[in-house]
Amino acid sequence: MVEKTAKQTRGSGHAADDPRLWPFAAAQLAMDACFWWLDRGPAEPRDSSLAWTTPNSVALELATMQLRDCSQIRSGQPALVCAPYALHRALIADFAPGHSVVQSLQNGGIDRVYLTDWRSATSDMRYLSIDSYLGDLNVAVDEIGAPVDLVGLCQGGWLSLLYAARFPAKVRRLVLVGAPVDLSIDSSLSRLARNAPGMVYDQLVARGGGNVSGEEMLRFWSKAPDDDDIVAALQRDLSDEQGTALLARFDRWNAETLNLPGTYYLEIVNGIFRENMIARDDFVALGRPVRLKDVKSPIFLLAGLDDEVVPATQALATARLVGTPPAFIAAASEPSNHLGLFMGARTHAHAWPRIAEWLREDLSGVLARSA
Repeated sequence: MVEKTAKQTRGSGHAADDPRLWPFAAAQLAMDACFWWLDRGPAEPRDSSLAWTTPNSVALELATMQLRDCSQIRSGQPALVCAPYALHRALIADFAPGHSVVQSLQNGGIDRVYLTDWRSATSDMRYLSIDSYLGDLNVAVDEIGAPVDLVGLCQGGWLSLLYAARFPAKVRRLVLVGAPVDLSIDSSLSRLARNAPGMVYDQLVARGGGNVSGEEMLRFWSKAPDDDDIVAALQRDLSDEQGTALLARFDRWNAETLNLPGTYYLEIVNGIFRENMIARDDFVALGRPVRLKDVKSPIFLLAGLDDEVVPATQALATARLVGTPPAFIAAASEPSNHLGLFMGARTHAHAWPRIAEWLREDLSGVLARSA
C-alpha cells in the first residue's frame, strides 16, 4: 500500500499498517482477533481536531456532512471535492500548504471550491446507507447550484460516479482520483474483500453497536507508518523544521479517525467490493438502477503508478465503463502511492495544475473535432 513496509520503530510491519487503513481491511483483523479487543482498555484522550489549511465556512449542515465553502468569490463554475469516507477526516483534501487539493484547485484558477466534510457516525446514524450519502450529496449540489464539477477522491470517486450516473444533468465535469470502480481488476483491497467470510464484517458491525469503529480499527493494528512511508505519501524530505512539523501533523491526522455507519459499510463491502455491482450496472441508487453509460460528461482520471490500494489499471479502467466519448476522457498517471495522489507535493506540482486547467478549458473545440 505504501512504498515501504512500516519499520518496527513506528509500526508492526503488517500489511494493514497503512495510513489509509481502509475499513475493509477490518476483516483480516477480525479473523485474527475477533473479541480480544474488549481487554485492551480505553483509548488515550486526544487533542482537538486539526485546523483546516484553507479558510472556509460551513454552507450547510446535513446528517452525513458539513458542506464546507472554501470559495474565494461568489460567482463562476463551482467545483465540489467529494472526500473519501473510509476512516480519516476530509482534511486529506486540505492537509497542508503545498499538500492540499483545495489549495491546488484555487491556485489553478478554480475560485469556487466546496468540500464534503463527512461526519463520524454516531449511534443514531448506524442505519444510514449509501442512498443517505447520495441524497445529501444531491442536496449539497442543489445548494451550490447545478451543474457542478465533481472531484472524487478514492471512495469519494465511486460515490461521485454513482451520483453522475443518477443525476447526469447536475454534473458538468467529473474528476476521479485513485477511485476504485471495477473491482474485478485485482488489487490488495479487492482480494481482501473477496477472501474474508461475510460473517466477519457482520461481527465487526455488531461489535461497534451498529457502526464500525475507526478508533478500534486503528488500535487493533497498532498502526503507525514509519517516516519513510510518510515521506512517500507527502513526497518531500522531512528532515528540516517544516518537515518535522508536517510529520507531526500527519501523525495527528492519521490518529483522528471516523466511525462508519454499519449499514453503509456493509453495502460497500458486499455490494461494491465483493459483488462489483457498480461496474456490472447492478447498483440501484435512490430507487433507480444506475447505468454507467448514462455518464456522458467529460472525465479526468488520475492514477498512481505505485498505488497498491487502487492500482493504475483499476483507476484508469473506468474509462471503458462510462458513456463519455473518448475525446472527452483525459487520463494521467503519476509516480505516486495512494495517499500521494491527494497529499503529495510532487503530485500537487504536476498533476493538480493540469486538472485545474482541464476544468477551466473550453472543450467546444474538442466537440467540433470529434463531430
